[in-house]
Amino acid sequence: MTDERLIKSADRVKDVGEVFTPKRIVDLMLDQPEISAKVNDLTATFLEPSAGEGAFLTEILTRKMQVALEGSTSVDNYEDRILLGLSSLYGIELMEDNYRMLRHNLYQTFAVNYLRGLKAKGQPEHGKPKVLKSAKAIIFANMVQGNTLTYKNVHDQPIVFSEWASYKQEGRIWVKRTTQTFESIVEGEQTDNGLVVPKDSQLDLFTDFDPDTHEVKSKDSYLQYKPVQIVDVYKEELVDTNKE
Repeated sequence: MTDERLIKSADRVKDVGEVFTPKRIVDLMLDQPEISAKVNDLTATFLEPSAGEGAFLTEILTRKMQVALEGSTSVDNYEDRILLGLSSLYGIELMEDNYRMLRHNLYQTFAVNYLRGLKAKGQPEHGKPKVLKSAKAIIFANMVQGNTLTYKNVHDQPIVFSEWASYKQEGRIWVKRTTQTFESIVEGEQTDNGLVVPKDSQLDLFTDFDPDTHEVKSKDSYLQYKPVQIVDVYKEELVDTNKE
């Protein structure tokens, strides 16, 4: 068995309390029935306020992608569902090296499992560029370098997260993306290991979404994006707010 690296240096433990969570503990926590039920829900959101290199988030993503694969009805539906699962994961990490590895690890986890899923469906294993581009766009939007306690990013600006409110249209998953500050989001209860789990075992990050009007009712909204199929979010097309 390969030894896991739990600390990078004694100084970092002293300065920022950095200690990585062993995989067996990650698995133990995620195997708890109340957590497992939410992991199996592609839209149930998770926020890791001290994400490190992504021990929790990569494992949750792996599990959600398996759920997406098992419940998919076609390749298009599979691709929509794995992106939907990815969009439900959020992370904040203070240290720059960890933050870079967090994004890298999430993307690699997504790409590897995406190709495995295609193989399981008897499809070519190269994948669609727009799916991978959209995965990268979601990861860059949902993973933030900053300080959870101050609600600020490394530039001393408010941490801003994207909401990917989903709905179905003509058999495909569409999303309406909006942004709002982390401070405006209702926080849940934090476990000893840093995973945020509210009283109902789900971190409901955002406010109500009306699927009939495709409108997000939120406060402190920053940007409004055009509704798009989830596989096209990489285009990041903004609503023209100058129009009447």
